[in-house]
Amino acid sequence: MAIDLAIKFLPYVDEQFSTESKKSLLTNNDFNWTGAHTVKVYKVSTSTMNDYDRSGAKSATQWSRYGAVADLDATTEEFTLTRDRSFTFAIDKLDTDETAQQVTAATALARQNREVVIPEVDAYTYNVMCAKAGHKPAAKALTPETIYEEVLAASLALDDAEVPETDRVLVVTPAVYAMMKKSPDIIMETDVGSNLRLKGVIGVLDGMNVLKVPAVRLPKDFGFLVAHPCATVAPVKLEDYTIHENPPGISGALVEGRICYDAFVLDNKAKAIYYQAQPAAQVSGEG
Repeated sequence: MAIDLAIKFLPYVDEQFSTESKKSLLTNNDFNWTGAHTVKVYKVSTSTMNDYDRSGAKSATQWSRYGAVADLDATTEEFTLTRDRSFTFAIDKLDTDETAQQVTAATALARQNREVVIPEVDAYTYNVMCAKAGHKPAAKALTPETIYEEVLAASLALDDAEVPETDRVLVVTPAVYAMMKKSPDIIMETDVGSNLRLKGVIGVLDGMNVLKVPAVRLPKDFGFLVAHPCATVAPVKLEDYTIHENPPGISGALVEGRICYDAFVLDNKAKAIYYQAQPAAQVSGEG
């Protein structure tokens, strides 16, 4: 006797894991691209200090008691948006009806933003910061015994560059974070406020907020990054998502999205970023 067993589909979608953006603590939006595709900012030089000449003796190079009069340079930095990205997909009306309303335009759009758009923007921003970092020591293997010493070296480099001590952020991968937990020298403060928890902060080390970022969003040789948000401008000029119901040629919904964004490290603030890479062999070994 043959029996056809019942098959039941539940109104549930097996979503992929994804994490929200954590770059807000690392970047700023100090510049405004409204009405423009390119922004220019000035870099103005300073004058050297002189010994004041009380006698007022003149020479070929000194025309006042204050010293030789210097001309200040006023050059510009140019930031042009280069990332103009888009996506589109359609959802048939019957596909929505015959999947217990699990395939809908609104949920598909939210999924696209969460699993595709945010990871791309984050990865691009992190890569720009690592590439433009003002401090990039040679790649070195990190171990539980050396990780704290290397983090302290990063803090020292930022201190010597006179980077503000507040609001510094330490970015690590899950593998490096596990290494830090094994370090005999690291005692991390984990009593973090709920507002920082929502932004991805998992602890505080040496006065820096610690962010744990998935390795897939970081350069392949990533060790750790210490940065102050003043250094990186990360504008999102346009973020446009539209759901067209029953457009010509489609019975259902047409979803379109466009995002124009970029990331720039200011020349005079690049020293506020310290990027420590690891040898490729060590990174692959950790995975």
